[in-house]
Amino acid sequence: MTKTAERRRVTKAAAHQVPAPPPVRDSRRRRLTDQLRAYGFLLGGLLCFALFSWYPAIRAVVIAFQKYTPGSPPAWVGTDNFTRVLHDPEFTAAWRNTLTFTLLALLIGFAIPFVLALVLNELRHAKAFFRVVVYLPVMIPPVVSALLWKWFYDPGAGLANETLRFLHLPTSNWSNGADTALVSLVIVATWANMGGTVLIYLAALQSIPGELYEAAELDGAGLLQRVRHVTIPQTRFVILMLMLLQIIATMQVFTEPFVITGGGPENATVTVLYLIYKYAFLYNDFGGACALSVMLLLLLGAFSGVYLRLTRTEGDA
Repeated sequence: MTKTAERRRVTKAAAHQVPAPPPVRDSRRRRLTDQLRAYGFLLGGLLCFALFSWYPAIRAVVIAFQKYTPGSPPAWVGTDNFTRVLHDPEFTAAWRNTLTFTLLALLIGFAIPFVLALVLNELRHAKAFFRVVVYLPVMIPPVVSALLWKWFYDPGAGLANETLRFLHLPTSNWSNGADTALVSLVIVATWANMGGTVLIYLAALQSIPGELYEAAELDGAGLLQRVRHVTIPQTRFVILMLMLLQIIATMQVFTEPFVITGGGPENATVTVLYLIYKYAFLYNDFGGACALSVMLLLLLGAFSGVYLRLTRTEGDA
């Protein structure tokens, strides 16, 4: 065998040689380094949550059982704060208004984003433009949005009544009337927050296989039947999660009654969160405010647990 042939044989053998696996100790060290790096990136977020979310929540639970005034040492009073809050005449009104607001928001503000998403999903042109238009209210700061609607609802020179006068229709007190104030706030909240919900629904709708709609059309299903038997079942998880998030958010409504109505007229728009604000910053009663916060926390936590338990799929059981 010539030297050239021998060299080729050695080269081919080296090319087909499988490299030896790295030592087990180096592999473990590399894995540990990757995990430490990942936890290092998470540390900043965990510290923010601990400082601005978890610590205030724990502190509020503690203050709920204390007589607390800034600048004075706290004193333990047991359940006196809860007893005092429960006997407050505004307590019943605040919970009634909050529950009514939540119910109206579900009736008015839950169906509209879904319908808008269905319409946007069927468009063939200018989809991006209409998505921006729908999402635009979300980009407006909540206080600015509430101030715009406060002017819109003004019973004198507000745009709402001016439009009704132009159409020769009866005007309304809108946010200044005890019977219409809460509904007016629901409209504001729906307009300001539905943009994100519409986009989430739209993403869920676009993930539905087109073959399902084609099969439904071949079976003679109309538009409403396709929505009922294809769209809703395919987006059931998204609908249920958004319903839960909307209930939690509307139970904590504050900006609209604070900016537009100030809790009036005649306490018609005083909500639980607005009452918490009054206890803390108007009555200087931080113990009562924290007691109300704990009640709201327990209610929303219990509701969320029961809701998730009832709506989970069979595979999660």
